[in-house]
Amino acid sequence: MSLHVLHFRHHGRAQWGVVANGAVTPIPGDFETTASFLAANPVERLVSLDGPTIPESDVEWLPPVTANQQFVCQGANYRRHMIESGMDPDAKKFNMIFTKATSCIVAADSQVVKPRHVRFLDYEIELGLILKRDITSHQQITDANLHDYVAGTVIVNDYSARDVQIPQMQFYKGKSFRTFGPVGPYLCLLERRDFPKLKALDLTLTVNGAVRQRDSTSNLVYGPAETLTELSGVHDLRAGDLLATGTPAGCALSIPSPLKQRAVALFPESVKWKMFMKVQAGRAQYLKSGDIVEARIASRDGTIDLGVQRNEIVDEAA
Repeated sequence: MSLHVLHFRHHGRAQWGVVANGAVTPIPGDFETTASFLAANPVERLVSLDGPTIPESDVEWLPPVTANQQFVCQGANYRRHMIESGMDPDAKKFNMIFTKATSCIVAADSQVVKPRHVRFLDYEIELGLILKRDITSHQQITDANLHDYVAGTVIVNDYSARDVQIPQMQFYKGKSFRTFGPVGPYLCLLERRDFPKLKALDLTLTVNGAVRQRDSTSNLVYGPAETLTELSGVHDLRAGDLLATGTPAGCALSIPSPLKQRAVALFPESVKWKMFMKVQAGRAQYLKSGDIVEARIASRDGTIDLGVQRNEIVDEAA
């Protein structure tokens, strides 16, 4: 059975605790980073944690990924999302990798601030993996040994300013505005027996109660083991780092068909992006102030349940 860990503040002090039935059992010790917490608290020890509890309703949620960690992301990694974007998942030959600034990370119940100049704010529910250990050389990571490298999972919402990301070709810039990376509420620590269920988690995102995204991790194109193997051959990864594994179909962004993309490519840049902005302006799905976005990830048998993220969209203050 997976274990819910909460990073929280209570009476002004940041702490970590195990959550069960609406109560938090504080974990002894002070851990300033996700990495230091994981190093001192293997899941095998925490399953037997006992002690006084605090009502979860009395604490302030903090993100379970601290700002010192890396925030690495996969793009176009669900089959239907690729098809929706005009790509063939069976012909894909590379893993799309990018990063977000860790200053965008906020708690799961935080408001998401829509910058004044951003017109097209989009949502992207994603399964996040939290690394268990440092990786400083090329490793062969498989489904059989994934538990040696991954500590647990979190919900991530990769909020994106499409009018920055796409016309400027700036994934990092368009996705790194402050508050654009809610993580949590829980870090769901996994035991070895839980890992096969990572291939069958259901993701659901709603806006104002209406379902916008729904899919299963069974439809990932590049799985966690394959992706971590590839990344380990490129750069160092550290315990506590976050890998967001991509988002399903259903985003607000409208991508033209491959035929239209080839036709539009013949136009001058200024004309092409003017056409793009006009199409996006007709998409009512983009987020606006007052919208409520909720994200859920769980296994169908309920043994893995990452909780619920709930974000209100607010305009940047004048």
